Amino acid sequence: MTDHDGPPPPLPSPSSSTSSSASTAAPLPVPALADVPLVAPSAWQAPAPSAALPRTGPTTALAPRERSPFARSLTAFWGERHRTVPTGVLVTVVVAGVAGGGLVVGHRLGLGAALVGLLAWAAAVPALVRRRAVGDLVTAALSVALLGVVAVSDADWVVALCLATAAWAGAVAATSARSAPAVALSGISWAFGVVRALPWLTRAAGTLAGSRRGQLLVALRSVAVTGVLLVVFGLLFASADRVFASYLPRLDADLLPAQTVIGILVALTAATLAHLALAPPGWSSLTVRAGRPARRGEWLLPILALDAMVLGFVLVQIGALLGGHRHVLETAGLSYAEYAREGFAQLVAVTALTLLVVAVAVRRAPRVTDTDRAISRAALVVLCVGTLGVVASALRRMDLYVEAFGLTRLRLYVVAVEVVLAAILVLVMVAGVRWRGSWLPRAVVQVVAVAMLGLAVVNPDALIVRHNTTADLDVALDVSYLQGLSADAVPAMDDLEEPLRSCLLASVDVGPSEGLADWNLGRSRAAGVLAEASVAADVATACPQVYQDR
Repeated sequence: MTDHDGPPPPLPSPSSSTSSSASTAAPLPVPALADVPLVAPSAWQAPAPSAALPRTGPTTALAPRERSPFARSLTAFWGERHRTVPTGVLVTVVVAGVAGGGLVVGHRLGLGAALVGLLAWAAAVPALVRRRAVGDLVTAALSVALLGVVAVSDADWVVALCLATAAWAGAVAATSARSAPAVALSGISWAFGVVRALPWLTRAAGTLAGSRRGQLLVALRSVAVTGVLLVVFGLLFASADRVFASYLPRLDADLLPAQTVIGILVALTAATLAHLALAPPGWSSLTVRAGRPARRGEWLLPILALDAMVLGFVLVQIGALLGGHRHVLETAGLSYAEYAREGFAQLVAVTALTLLVVAVAVRRAPRVTDTDRAISRAALVVLCVGTLGVVASALRRMDLYVEAFGLTRLRLYVVAVEVVLAAILVLVMVAGVRWRGSWLPRAVVQVVAVAMLGLAVVNPDALIVRHNTTADLDVALDVSYLQGLSADAVPAMDDLEEPLRSCLLASVDVGPSEGLADWNLGRSRAAGVLAEASVAADVATACPQVYQDR
């Protein structure tokens, strides 16, 4: 019988299976479907790995890590290197580089260097105007004004301070620094801008050469013809008239390497300023996260204790000023000059440390409720006002010391530093009125820039001559120190009586100006005075020893 010969045999019934269990083996029990536990598909999972077996990899996918705000801003900052360079910006950069090579190398610092600084900012200012960055424009204007001091002052120390401040203010303006860390690290942000500007310029030059090769060749040919004509006719006119020759830039093969290097650096500086103005770094606006507020009692104890000490010191200073010379001599056994000299440096340090304490205290100040904010504000205002009293005491001490021993460059500088610290304290109190100081870091930069400009405007070398020759000093007049001052002091020296006038004027040597790039207001005025002054040679030779013995 095959498989297709009829229907299959019927299955045995349970009763027949039971009846034949004696002669055959019993079948395996099969559980009913209702007895099997059902598991939802969503609950299916792999068995847990055994502790004895090593894991071969993660069983779940890790979520992507969120990038920090600084990392995002750095990526966006570097991506701006692909931005198109405006033709006007490129032309201005080239002009600034050529001017830098011709007006700086081989010349004393003067009007030429000031013009180069102005040209370096020329490509960046339009972008700042379009962005309506008023604060950055003000800071940039202060930077340009500080660069212009090289055309006004002959005092090397004043020029050095102004140039350093101009570089800092320029970096802050170009990077649009807002927060305190961004202002402090603006130099590093500027360095990032230089690195970014290199491929920006390279790409612009390649694009211009590729798309406008014909126009570029025409422009180069025109520039070459213009240069040849100017050189030929310039040499002829210069040989015919020495006065005209003094206004022409030098053509010296020995200076050519230095002019090339300086020209490239100036062009790169102008390009960096322009690119930063177009696309400032995003991290310049990042702020430091506020600290966790401290408990009121924990915060008030050190602040109130410091308030009490500062106010106590100020009261003692008021007593000393009211009591005058006799009070100081009877109390401390010191002369007025010794009393003034003894603590000025410490008081300057106290002023600077107070600013640091206020900065830390503001971050931890209790500000949960209105009462917390009012108490914190009052405690910090008392500290700042008391510190202003310390500043007044320090300035009074320096005034007494100058009356006794005379004025010097260092004493003028430390007075300027103390005045700047006092101005910053006032700004801190203004920011504390509304408990908002986002504008404060950039304002500090502007205050420092204004202070350096003020120092240049007062003509410190001339001020030293006027004060030391008219004050009733406790020591002999240091003629050698006055003879070492810059040409800025010559007009003040010319107003003195003989034989001191001739003594000081004979020691001044102002070289002639060699052209427009060398022109300086201080040297020009000094040269005019010396050209009209009559100096006695014998008095000039004998006067140093005479006045040192007085």
